[in-house]
Amino acid sequence: MSHYPHLMQPIDLGPLQLPNRVLMGSMHTNLEERGDWNRVAEFYAERARGGVGLMVTGGMAPNAEGGVFPGASGLFTAEDIVHHRMVTSRVHAAGGKIAMQILHAGRYAYGKDCVAPSAIRSPISPFRPTALDGMGIEKQIADIATAAARARDAGYDGVELMGSEGYFLNQFLVRHSNHRDDEWGGSYENRMRLPVEVMRRVRAMLGADFLVIFRLSLMDLVPDGSSWAEVVQLARAVQAAGANVLNTGIGWHEARVPTIATSVPRQAFSWLTGRLRPEVTIPVIASNRINTPEVAEAILATGEADMVSMARPLLADPDFVVKAQTGRAKQIAPCIACNQACLDHTFAGKTSSCLVNPRAGHETQLTITPTQVPRRIAVVGAGPAGLSAAITAAGRGHQVTLFDRADQIGGQLIYARAIPGKEEFHGLTDWFATMLVVSGVDLRLRCDVRPDDLVGYDEVIVATGVRPRDPQIPVYGGHVVTYPDLLSGRVSAGARVAVIGAGGIGFDVAEFLTTVHSPTLDLAAWRREWGVGDPAQSRGGLVTAAPEAAARQVWLLQRKAERPGKNLGRTTGWIHRAALKAKGVKMLSGVNYDQISDQGLHINFGPEQGAGQILPVDTVVLCAGQLSETGLAKALTAAHKPFHLIGGADVAAELDAKRAIDQGTRLGAAL
Repeated sequence: MSHYPHLMQPIDLGPLQLPNRVLMGSMHTNLEERGDWNRVAEFYAERARGGVGLMVTGGMAPNAEGGVFPGASGLFTAEDIVHHRMVTSRVHAAGGKIAMQILHAGRYAYGKDCVAPSAIRSPISPFRPTALDGMGIEKQIADIATAAARARDAGYDGVELMGSEGYFLNQFLVRHSNHRDDEWGGSYENRMRLPVEVMRRVRAMLGADFLVIFRLSLMDLVPDGSSWAEVVQLARAVQAAGANVLNTGIGWHEARVPTIATSVPRQAFSWLTGRLRPEVTIPVIASNRINTPEVAEAILATGEADMVSMARPLLADPDFVVKAQTGRAKQIAPCIACNQACLDHTFAGKTSSCLVNPRAGHETQLTITPTQVPRRIAVVGAGPAGLSAAITAAGRGHQVTLFDRADQIGGQLIYARAIPGKEEFHGLTDWFATMLVVSGVDLRLRCDVRPDDLVGYDEVIVATGVRPRDPQIPVYGGHVVTYPDLLSGRVSAGARVAVIGAGGIGFDVAEFLTTVHSPTLDLAAWRREWGVGDPAQSRGGLVTAAPEAAARQVWLLQRKAERPGKNLGRTTGWIHRAALKAKGVKMLSGVNYDQISDQGLHINFGPEQGAGQILPVDTVVLCAGQLSETGLAKALTAAHKPFHLIGGADVAAELDAKRAIDQGTRLGAAL
């Protein structure tokens, strides 16, 4: 019996035939800008070896003004073509196919030379674009067509024209960003003229036998976005102009609706792809929050798409396809859609990677090879750092024993997966459990390890994690709990709650306390919460949000006199703040804590702010940071026994799974 028969079915795209229905969607990694083209080539080649049907590169600029930032990579010179040939040759040698995405950022370009249909600054950029005149528009069209020809010369198997997510071509389509009154503005026929002309010119430049994908926005999620009738009209026009395939995008980058974060339900938008598919005769690709072979298979089996695009899941596991194909789906490292190491890195100018897979983007630097000298290794602590170290070391051939005092693996992940909107963390802990078995790790739970228990091991790794920090607030009554007690279900909270600490854990706890039913598990509820409608009924798919009423009244407080959640994820922090605001959570900064009593939490904002106040809460939850759990490390030091210290046991400040997994993986690879 074939595993995932629809997903693994070959498909004919005209100029290109693929062995399966998986497209690795475009992700900008910042690798090209580093100038290490061997590293770029290996990033894509590893995924080609993993069985992906077709890959699409990160967006390549057609000219300087169209780059997402000054110095963004593109195909401008003969030297650029030579560099890109290294990538395409390596991919082809690995048996893969690769297309280059041509991305003109328009007003999203983070530079003073940005251009757009109208001189309207986007809310995510400080730069007001220059409105193009007729000659300027012609230059952009010609430059995009030239970039397509250079992609062909560089050995790419196709190109993708980026016409969604609010970039240049998308900006011409809607009145939100196109206020022109000439032949490139006004009526929809005029507004869609640019993307159609670009498609026509690219096809003329490349001839009939070269793959061209057009990525079009199905739902803009911005005011005055496209209607569904306009989406269909554009799709048909682009097809007539020569597109071989329609890839789909959802939402502009400036939209105030999350589209790919972990709190978005799986396949939240495939219903729109299913609606578009009968309107055209070329293949249509579904995208956004497709992260398992089961989800992908269901989309294809129900006829909602001809192919599926998965981008970040191929960061998490480059062998996604071959594992699914060979009956090893449980071994696929899951994308949890956290954005921490991929998109957050991209927008910070760092090399993109993956929380789950630190090798992503570092394939030539973080190598994991079989050991020549197997050793006995003890790992104490089955949180993300210890799990990663144990699995990596055992996978290389070491004999590994993993200890933990708890009755289950996961450490802090156990608490993360209890948060509404973070259900994907269940898949991460399940994957760790599977890989412990696959790699042959000897797991010993309910073990409170002492130095004498570690005699006879060649290497000892201490990954004992963290414990909650006590903020030292005087307590004279009241109900005070720690976040581990609350999230584990050992205690419950009253109807009015103060959360002390507005970092990532504090925000998670506030979400836990205010949510009755997780909208991540109910697409209809999620759409109501964020005001996502039907573009056939409301332009851009926006309607008035109607979130579920909060389960409790919550105050989220912090000592620092700065915006709560300031250090949350670069691309997801706004989602958490908006969600809690919609639930009526009161966020207070610069708070001094006087005491906790039966009356509630006594606070003040400093003598210059007048008298203090009492928050009449039933429960106070402590989320005021963590301290490293160093008992075993100190005991080993006293006994003069060498050890490696990783994860929260090493550094508790700003603890996150990204750093822990990276540290554990690198140590496991080096031993």
